[in-house]
Amino acid sequence: MPELPEVETVVRGLRAPLVGRRVESVWLERDRVIATPGAAEFSVRLPGQTFRAIERRAKYIVCRMDQDVFAVHLKMTGRLYVTDPGQTHPDDRWARFKLALDNGQTLCFSDARRFGRAYLADSIEAIAPALGPEPLEDAFTPAVFKTRLEGRKKMLKALLLDQSFIAGVGNIYADEALHRAGLHPQRSADSLTDAEIERLYNTVRAALTDGIDYEGASINWYRKPDGSKGESQEHFFVYDREGKPCLQCGQPIVKIRVAQRGTHFCPSCQPER
Repeated sequence: MPELPEVETVVRGLRAPLVGRRVESVWLERDRVIATPGAAEFSVRLPGQTFRAIERRAKYIVCRMDQDVFAVHLKMTGRLYVTDPGQTHPDDRWARFKLALDNGQTLCFSDARRFGRAYLADSIEAIAPALGPEPLEDAFTPAVFKTRLEGRKKMLKALLLDQSFIAGVGNIYADEALHRAGLHPQRSADSLTDAEIERLYNTVRAALTDGIDYEGASINWYRKPDGSKGESQEHFFVYDREGKPCLQCGQPIVKIRVAQRGTHFCPSCQPER
């Protein structure tokens, strides 16, 4: 599933073609792609509204329209892209909705697995009320991170995946951050020292920032809006490197399951306590 760096890259790629464009009409492949307020209302409420800003909140693409917030969650295989008049795109075979724009272009959402969803509401909070803080914002300080860890007993990998704890981190960047911090993914959050808390705070932000700089990880379905791949997968320390030598110590990377997710780590650099 695309995580914070991938979604941020999509957001940045959509701003130029969409901001200032007005929605003329809506086409839906099936009603269930609209999570709220329902397909019929969505189809009459969105046309006539103009894209005023495109932002990211956690793993949501958030489009601020004239009256509403139009949001998309890509889930596992969703892609957003803009096509020119008469253009056929390879991903159109999985198109789930299309928005005709006032300049003749079309905003398309393709999704082979059909898990992605679109939303129309008065705020992102109405769509996803329980999201935690954004880990790259200035307001998310080491002190905030330490306070949010207080009383938490979850394993570190499971906690980093909890979107109510911090927003936007997923399987890839949790593994990468924990490796950089030298912390075993099954360590309990309440076992961390102050120095380890600060180290994890820094590595979470560093892993996400690097992911954005490399424009996301194209290891499965994720592509940028122009169809090209991101490069984060070329710079992983542990994720998707089971059996390969650790780039720091040379020991083989191990894969286990934590919180029902495949989890990669180096037993030497990330020892159990």
